[in-house]
Amino acid sequence: MKKVIGIGNALTDMLVNLRSDDVLHRYELQKGSMNLVNSQLQTAISKSVAGLPYALSLGGSAGNTIRAMSRLGCHVGFIGKVGQDKTGEFFKQALENLDIEPFIFKGKERSGKCVSLISPDGERTMVTHLGAALELTAQEISAEIFANYDCLYVEGYLVQNRDLISNVIKTAKESGLKIAIDLASFNVVEENLDFLRSIVADYVDILFANEDEAKAFTGEAEPINALQAISDMCELVIVKIGTRGALIKNGGEVLHVGIMAAAKRVDTTGAGDFYAAGFLSGLCNGLSLRQCGTIGAITAGKVIEVVGTTFGEETWNEVLRLVSKVETEKYLF
Repeated sequence: MKKVIGIGNALTDMLVNLRSDDVLHRYELQKGSMNLVNSQLQTAISKSVAGLPYALSLGGSAGNTIRAMSRLGCHVGFIGKVGQDKTGEFFKQALENLDIEPFIFKGKERSGKCVSLISPDGERTMVTHLGAALELTAQEISAEIFANYDCLYVEGYLVQNRDLISNVIKTAKESGLKIAIDLASFNVVEENLDFLRSIVADYVDILFANEDEAKAFTGEAEPINALQAISDMCELVIVKIGTRGALIKNGGEVLHVGIMAAAKRVDTTGAGDFYAAGFLSGLCNGLSLRQCGTIGAITAGKVIEVVGTTFGEETWNEVLRLVSKVETEKYLF
């Protein structure tokens, strides 16, 4: 496995630094929550914070993973759909700037956007409108897209479009790709349990889940039992168990890999996405499962030290320095 292509909701993150929580009270937004809203409400909220400091970055679960993999030196691509607007142009250009091969389709709706309202204490409240991201169809994705790739990485949130996810996974599998999936959220798993189990059993080779998602998927309360149950369906399973690290199983090999202690836990958003990025980058470089898990722990540990999922060159240089130590087995968890 050398080249990975991701598919997910093409979202642009707009991170706004609030001076107070007044806007949260005005729109009855629970602090720290994620809210799916219509375009009109998102626009109204955006106007309410006009003039405040903000930053734009690529977002979406699979987008985060693929972006981080690119920074780790992997050959990657991304499939998604945006609107015919400046936000969509920003998203596609940002992919190209990061050397991510873009397979970006244009929809009729506005581009998907997540407005992240960052309170003075660092808590983040998300207001998301998926927009054109929801318009992506299976018919738009041909086998030719997968010609130069070895693995398809799927974000679990796409389960909202079963026709899309079924047909894309089948096409990729028939093209000789491995299939990796992140279960995304325990409530997504609960609402789509039978469908997800069918997809995993028939097509998935690599599965990422946190403790709650694994429990929802298998009915097993103990992570080690959930790990075993999922491994009966697919080749490689990674169950993340929070501050205790992760359990990894591939065939008869079972490992426990710890975490990298974060200097400060500012925002856990994107931790799972960055863990998958680190782990998959290790696989792309032919590393052992312990090395893969350690790199996943490093990338996840770094992203929770910042608000959002973007950090500077100095931090990336530190990540790459640690990864080089992992590659020589001088730094393993």
